[in-house]
Amino acid sequence: MKRRTFISRALLTMAGLLFFKDNSEAKAAPDVAKFSEVNLAAWSKDTLNICWIGHSTILINFYGKYILTDPVMYRSIGISFLGTTLGPSRYSAPAIAIEDLPKIDLVLLSHGHMDHTDYPTLKYLTEKFAKQIDCITAYNTADISDDLAWKSIKELDWDEETVWEGIRVRAFKTQHFGWRFPWEKDRSKGFFKDGRSFNAYLLDCKGKKIVFGGDTALTDSYLNEKLDIDVAIMPIGAYNPWKTKHCSPEEAVKMAGDMKAKVFIPIHCETFKLGMEPMDEPLIRLKNTLNNSKMSLGISSIGDIYTLA
Repeated sequence: MKRRTFISRALLTMAGLLFFKDNSEAKAAPDVAKFSEVNLAAWSKDTLNICWIGHSTILINFYGKYILTDPVMYRSIGISFLGTTLGPSRYSAPAIAIEDLPKIDLVLLSHGHMDHTDYPTLKYLTEKFAKQIDCITAYNTADISDDLAWKSIKELDWDEETVWEGIRVRAFKTQHFGWRFPWEKDRSKGFFKDGRSFNAYLLDCKGKKIVFGGDTALTDSYLNEKLDIDVAIMPIGAYNPWKTKHCSPEEAVKMAGDMKAKVFIPIHCETFKLGMEPMDEPLIRLKNTLNNSKMSLGISSIGDIYTLA
């Protein structure tokens, strides 16, 4: 047995014995905010629709192709062990229950952190739609879920691109880090060849461009992209005290403005308590910042839908 595998399994066993608690993946949290039913009936092959499900999970209908970003659909995130998940619990329920999701065509994963690459969610999706879902993920992160029943799984490195079902998907660098467990090699530590990576993505089809910002602190790497982005989906939470890893709402707006984005959609807030700022602060600061911007706010709360004309 490899040393890393042995250590990982030993830590998981210890965690289960010492911190076992009932956070059953399928159990709905009774104390989280609920959202009105999301109506997907008007979505068609002729529209481009975006729904914020929660945290960094966005459901995109890109002209008939359903794309799901960083899907995290259960009550808790963290280490999964013996049917339970040890880690932070949700403050808000997913806008769409996992069993009510439409058949997903592509899962887009920004990096391997457990609040972005949630193995129980991916396992459910690939069991329900076995060999029917493609997956694009960051460099050196496919091993986290490549045992699942994907139709295909493909890593994209920084500045690499692929054409998937007529949609150009390009990966680019963020200012973040990638290890899933602390002992793993990480590009933020200088292990560029064999370290875990972290992506944002540009989706381009029929003249419409969407940036999914993944997770990032303030960076100018977005300037490498073609400007005139239609929609920038950007993280705005967990900046206090993690300023070197997560951007503030004002910094997220600056990066979206650098891309000349027309519409701003927030993620990475309102779901898990990952920073010290109040839960409602990121969206309040975002709205105040956008009052002085040319960009419009496409989605203001979890469960909202934005349709790009």
